[in-house]
Amino acid sequence: MTVTDLVSYEDALAAYDPVMGLEVHVELGTKTKMFCGCATTLGADANAQTCPTCLGLPGSLPVVNAIGVESAIKIGLALNCSIAEWCRFARKNYFYPDMPKNFQTSQYDEPIAFDGYLDVQLEDGEVFRVQIERAHMEEDTGKSTHVGGATGRIHGASHSLLDYNRAGIPLIEIVTKPIEGAGERAPEVAKAYVAELRELIKALGVSEARMEMGQMRCDVNLSLRPNGTEKLGTRSETKNVNSLRSVERAARFEIQRHAAVLSSGGTIVQETRHFHEEDGSTTAGRIKDNAEDYRYFPEPDLVPVAPSREWVEELRAALPELPRLRRNRLREEWGVSEHDMQSILNAGAVDLIVATTEAGADSASARKWWMGELARRANEDGVDLAALRITPVQVARVAALVADGSLNDKLARQAIEGVLAGEGDPDTVVEKRGLKVVSDEGALGTAVDEAIAGNAAIADKIRGGKVAAAGALVGAVMKATRGQADAARVRELILERLGVTEG
Repeated sequence: MTVTDLVSYEDALAAYDPVMGLEVHVELGTKTKMFCGCATTLGADANAQTCPTCLGLPGSLPVVNAIGVESAIKIGLALNCSIAEWCRFARKNYFYPDMPKNFQTSQYDEPIAFDGYLDVQLEDGEVFRVQIERAHMEEDTGKSTHVGGATGRIHGASHSLLDYNRAGIPLIEIVTKPIEGAGERAPEVAKAYVAELRELIKALGVSEARMEMGQMRCDVNLSLRPNGTEKLGTRSETKNVNSLRSVERAARFEIQRHAAVLSSGGTIVQETRHFHEEDGSTTAGRIKDNAEDYRYFPEPDLVPVAPSREWVEELRAALPELPRLRRNRLREEWGVSEHDMQSILNAGAVDLIVATTEAGADSASARKWWMGELARRANEDGVDLAALRITPVQVARVAALVADGSLNDKLARQAIEGVLAGEGDPDTVVEKRGLKVVSDEGALGTAVDEAIAGNAAIADKIRGGKVAAAGALVGAVMKATRGQADAARVRELILERLGVTEG
């Protein structure tokens, strides 16, 4: 058996206990870099946002970004961490072309935040507590683009291009303690943790945390130990995983791969791994020995960071409502079950529904449209709900048109279709497509009379007491009016015409 072989997930868990460690890097949304005044705008020309400091040129001196420190403290507080009264930056020394200074300014043994936790809720409602080791400040590296190879990686490339615009952008690295006790749910816990952390980061307003843009990246450390034992196994580190689904897939794949190696008598190599989106597999990167020496030493050009307790408490008092507490409040306000709230969360619809209610819709209508027609369209198009070409304000307007009787559900779906197709706002689409409900009593009466005359046998059944048969006549009227009649009013008119009362 080779190291690329897998055993079934069930067999892996029958013999081994997975232990994870998750390291999440978050790019902060500051206007300037962590130690210089260069802009952090996305999409700038290569190397346009650089200066002697972030390029590490002789004689340049760094200055700490105060907003970066404030953001780090906010993250630490939201993660229930202790905030250091005094901490320092350190130089992490290593050579790689995308690190122009040949060292990374980071924090080593003195992180700004430490000993915290984050409670995450799994899909069945179970809450799992993930312990946080530390959250520390550092800077991002530049970006290497490898040209000429088949894979986009350095192996096989003819040359590499370097863009240092990203070098020096503020990062917060959040490191968990070993995550034990998750068992077969370890991949689900990993995904739920990163999802909850992303929501928390966004709620704090310190980063957009867009994983697809590299603003939030996760390294998945995983090891296995035989069931019933305590000693941790040798770990692998799958680097820079950039989606929630991929975090789960990477953990699951590594569990199966480790189990295959161990069950065949092999030895796990401590190494970094590359994750492959196309099939959910990982491949070896570089050996990563525990003895790897980065020669950390205190950064001599930066003074220590010593946030006052008063400032820390001011930041604590100003924290927004955190995601899990907010979801619990909304669930109670909306009167939905935990299962339904989890479905809303999984669909990425919480903020969209809130925005739609703020635009005037009731919560039931907002949930109905986002979790129904719009979720269906997003699924068909293979995009997130938020990526659809319709805004919460427009959805609220559709809901209002249904509420005042201008549209029925069928017509409302057509209005939404037009908005998604770029035909304009809901009112414009309704006008252009002629979608309004037929409310003229004379026109409705004529359509009802024609339906009765054309379906005499059904009309006789209704007169004979079989009121349920009225549905067939309602259908005939709706067809004649192209679905633009008020079905409830049509039913009332049919029964009036036939001299029949309900009940």
